[in-house]
Parts: sequence; C-alpha cells; structure tokens
Amino acid sequence: MESSAVLSISQLPFYPPNSHRNKAYPSWPRKKSRTAQSTRLHCQKMYVPGYGHASPEAQAANNLHNFFTYIAVVIVSAQLQSYNREAYQELMEFLKSHSLKDGDKFCASMMRESSRHQSLALRILEVRSAYCKTDFEWDNLERLANKMVGDSNTRLMRDYVLETSRVDVESEK
Repeated sequence: MESSAVLSISQLPFYPPNSHRNKAYPSWPRKKSRTAQSTRLHCQKMYVPGYGHASPEAQAANNLHNFFTYIAVVIVSAQLQSYNREAYQELMEFLKSHSLKDGDKFCASMMRESSRHQSLALRILEVRSAYCKTDFEWDNLERLANKMVGDSNTRLMRDYVLETSRVDVESEK
C-alpha cells in the first residue's frame, strides 16, 4: 500500500515549527484535526446563509442544466419538424404529458418510453451537451447578468429618489 505525501490545506502549518511562537496564543496553530466548518477560509467573498447543500453557483448551474435541456428540446423539435414529422409528433405528445422542469427526469422518462423515444432522448442529450460546450456564450451571460443587475439597481434607486423627494411643481409656479 502506497503512502500519500499530499496534505490538505488544514494540515499545513501557518508558521514554521519553532519555539519562537507567540506565547499569548499557545493553541495556535491548532494541533488537532479540524472539521470542514472550522477550516473555512476567510476571503473577500460574501457568505450566503441558507445554502447548506449547494452554493448559489451550484444552484445556478442546476438551473442552467435544466435550461439547456429545454433549449435542446426546442432545437431537436425544430429539426424534426422539417424532416421527420412523425418523430416531431411523438415528441410533442410526450411533451404534453411530461414536464421539462427537471431535464434529467424528462430525458430518463423519455428513454424508457419506447425505442423511438429512446433515440429522441439520446438526440436531446447530444444536443444539450453540444450546446453547453460550444454554442452557449458564457462571457455574454456574465456581461448581460452584470448589466441587468446594474441597470435594475439604478432604475430602482432613481425611482425611489424621485418618489420620496417629489417637489410640488405646481407650488413653484
């Protein structure tokens, strides 16, 4: 059995081991192992409470994952509408009875429906992956999200200032 020389961040000492440590803090750096909560690194990012199981970015990624399934269904249905009307009709019928809210659940259900539906589901998975990897403009998403937040904040603050500091125009006349 091989031994590993890799140390986790919590095992790395912050000061070299010597006898010149600050005597006011004898227990620092700690000798005993730490839990994941106690080793949280303090950085300049905001702490978001209430996201115990997933970060906001992980939830956004999950939403995008389901959105990519929706986009793939739209692309595949447009392709089928032009060259395979029968498969298009089958997809539309399946969409009427199955929600696209959870993309993986939708595709899993479609794969188990029939062999024809299985090939449609595989096509949707293929398009979803290709769209995510090559066609989706990630930098444009970041730019648009930042612009929308900035524009919205400016509009809301402007509206609030105008609402709370109304000058009676008629009294000045």
